[in-house]
Amino acid sequence: MSKFIILTDSSCDLPAAMASELEVEVLPLTVYIEGDNYRNYLDGREIGFHDFYQRLQTAKNVKTSAVNQAQFLEVLEPMVAAGNDVLYLGFSSGLSGTYNAGALAVRELSERYPQRKVYAVDTLCASLGQGLLVYLCCMKRREGATIEEVRDYAEATKLHLCHWFTVDDLMFLKRGGRVSAATAIVGSMLSIKPVMHVDDEGHLIKVDTARGRKASIRALVAEMEKRGIDLPNQHIFISHGDCEDDANYLAKLIREKFPVKDITINYVGPVIGAHSGPGTLALFFLGAKR
Repeated sequence: MSKFIILTDSSCDLPAAMASELEVEVLPLTVYIEGDNYRNYLDGREIGFHDFYQRLQTAKNVKTSAVNQAQFLEVLEPMVAAGNDVLYLGFSSGLSGTYNAGALAVRELSERYPQRKVYAVDTLCASLGQGLLVYLCCMKRREGATIEEVRDYAEATKLHLCHWFTVDDLMFLKRGGRVSAATAIVGSMLSIKPVMHVDDEGHLIKVDTARGRKASIRALVAEMEKRGIDLPNQHIFISHGDCEDDANYLAKLIREKFPVKDITINYVGPVIGAHSGPGTLALFFLGAKR
């Protein structure tokens, strides 16, 4: 295996055991609930994922925090000073300031340690879309690719990483300014569910609507059928906002329709879940384009 560190942030939403097995370093972001702050570790050590979504149902004041440049330097500099090369794969700059802070830290360390290779990639991905890109990059590293080869692979692959989402409660998107109050109220009354994706600039965009939860889940599968490439060799990722039954139903529909290699299911973590809400369901796969 090539010897360099792959660092990402906790918006990747990878299962903790998978992140450990991949030997990826993960920097936790922070969520604030009614004045209490919790770091979003992948193993849920500061706040469990189910507990988070239970609190989110009634909490009036929920915020999230990006990692700043000083926090990145605290983590990155000891790695680089110890003689390691580092590749940072960051949460979409279209959704958070985290990547920009990481990129500034990388630039500073590249100047301070010119003998080391320190790179940053704006994945333009979120949740297990970011996780899937990290997973694929770790597989390349395991195959012996150099840090430059993995960096270039990430850049070449990220706009083929399809993100398709639906949510069960439009009010959380209304809080974040993703839909209007009128759309949220009428949509909730009529059981209208948005179908969304992350675009080429890393922004969450509403694309379509479906009438009812099952229809919105089938719409995700339809997008996979339309856009997916080489599905028999793909490891598909699904993330959910405390709605595991729906995630398993989505996985069942996929397996019935496509001979995929494997499917990983995990929670949408607190940092993204604070904005998308309980009942979020997201599907990630490689396609000809997003």
